[in-house]
Amino acid sequence: MGMDQIRRWESGALAHAVSDPFGQGPLPWLRGDESYFDDTGQIIPWYVDPPPASPGAHVPPPRRAGPRAADDVHCQIKGFATASAVAPGESIDFRITVDPPQQFGVDVYRIGHYGGIGAAKMTSSPRLSGIVQPPPLVFDRTVSCHHWWLSWRLTIPSFWTAGAYVAVLTTADGYRSHIPFTVRDSTPADLLLVLPDITWQAYNLYPEDGRTGASLYHAWDDDGRLLGEEGAATTVSFDRPYAGAGLPLHVGHAYDFIRWAERYDYHLAYAETRDLHAGRIDPARYRGIVFPGHDEYWSPAMRRAAEEARDGGTSLVFLSANTMYWQVELAPSPAGPDRLLTCRKRRGPGRSALWRDMSPPEQQLLGIQYAGRVPEPAPMVVRNAGHWLWEATGAGEGDELPGLVAGEADRYFPRTALPEHTRRILLAHSPYQDGEGARRHQETSLYRAPSGALVFASGTFAWSPALDRPGHVDARVQRATANLLDRICKRC
Repeated sequence: MGMDQIRRWESGALAHAVSDPFGQGPLPWLRGDESYFDDTGQIIPWYVDPPPASPGAHVPPPRRAGPRAADDVHCQIKGFATASAVAPGESIDFRITVDPPQQFGVDVYRIGHYGGIGAAKMTSSPRLSGIVQPPPLVFDRTVSCHHWWLSWRLTIPSFWTAGAYVAVLTTADGYRSHIPFTVRDSTPADLLLVLPDITWQAYNLYPEDGRTGASLYHAWDDDGRLLGEEGAATTVSFDRPYAGAGLPLHVGHAYDFIRWAERYDYHLAYAETRDLHAGRIDPARYRGIVFPGHDEYWSPAMRRAAEEARDGGTSLVFLSANTMYWQVELAPSPAGPDRLLTCRKRRGPGRSALWRDMSPPEQQLLGIQYAGRVPEPAPMVVRNAGHWLWEATGAGEGDELPGLVAGEADRYFPRTALPEHTRRILLAHSPYQDGEGARRHQETSLYRAPSGALVFASGTFAWSPALDRPGHVDARVQRATANLLDRICKRC
């Protein structure tokens, strides 16, 4: 096992089955005061690594020492929550391992706009005594830490606002990791934001150590070689930390939308996909349900809930691509219900676990469906520019929005049935080249169901990052998204 391999694992940046050019995104609110000046006098934030200096070049002053990211090889500090979505007044338990044993603290942040900062600190734990928890349990590639001891219990105050939260764990000697969780409530709101925790867990390779970890995409053999889907897990557990820095691989898509939506005062409620699965969501309380990020893994119960919402008049907004691609099952673990996620993919006889192979295909909900990966970002080409979605954006017919087709793309499949609708329109038709150099195209879809509900699917990974991601913001996408949400929320 060479040192180069270990560094790959420690980085938390191991390539997964999908190329996401946006990934977790920068989290400047966690170390926003740590920066230094380059030789031109510009401030360089902590998350930008300077290029290697050439011989004789001026080297900028070193940045002020700050927390270092924990890794899955040494597990300086790692943890998970036994319930990832809780309501005010309920408690959330954190199970955390610290190696070597020492004191640590937990700072809890809520994701939001907050004047451009990106998050607000809500509370801090007392100093806690850290221990080395037992090794993960492994059975048939399924990794579980449900047997870890309780480290800290947080009771959510009644005055906390529903939202996406992050617990930031920091050891006395300066190592840091994260635990995401959601505070939900059942009060009516204009929009319900559903965080894709099931897809996040499908990609989780914890522990990313070259020996034990496994996701629905990867695992290692006895020689430390990375295996693909043929050797990956078929069942993964929510009872474990996330790999690397402790945040899900695609979490940045959701955070981009949250910051933008809260900046413009959209009234949001929050839930997770397991809430949708378990029937804890009453769609009649909301004008629209927003799926802000990569949301690839859906159970039959999730699909039924989404279709019932649409058929009851609640609009659906899908701001990514490759949505509802694999069908999954959820089962209880010793720690509670819906803690084990199973997707059998192409193992054994019979059809695969693709929704389009198991009927009905995902296009009958979304209006479009997954077409493939996009190796290099390509422009989104505006279509039907006279439609109200593009109103006041300045976008004209055939205009190109640079970089807006990226990561993965959806399109309309003419031989696949469409959902029942009173009106349907494609709002982008964008050529790109796939990994083999073949010409493909991406499409953005909107249709109105007989109930009056709107169903929008962006068909690209790049839509949410264009709302609020530094270096990716596109004012036309911001305005188009506002046009859509305002119509759903009856603001116009």
